[in-house]
Amino acid sequence: MVDLVAGAIADPVRRQILEMLRAGPLPAGVIADRFAITRPAISRHLRVLRESGLVRDETVGRQRVYALDPTALDELKAWLAELTMPAAVWEQRLDALETEVYRTRRERRADRETNPDRKTGSDG
Repeated sequence: MVDLVAGAIADPVRRQILEMLRAGPLPAGVIADRFAITRPAISRHLRVLRESGLVRDETVGRQRVYALDPTALDELKAWLAELTMPAAVWEQRLDALETEVYRTRRERRADRETNPDRKTGSDG
């Protein structure tokens, strides 16, 4: 399913259609009127979006109305989150190490100020 969704959103026209549908359901004719490409081309884009699960359609009278179905993005979002998580984990660990380095320096400085004659391992 991730491949279908990723393939569907790879096209800029299909992304524009999804953005339009974010505001609410629209008839196919209204969607087509907002593009400078042919209605059959828009129909093919809508079919790809429907087959990927990103939109659902419903016949209302003589019109086919399309609505966004963002649940199809859940699997892709989970995959992207896993892909980017290692960087976030390392960032958190490096921040913790930086905090520990600053704390140790502060403690050593305070120790030298209270015991100026005391030799430490780093003093030789």
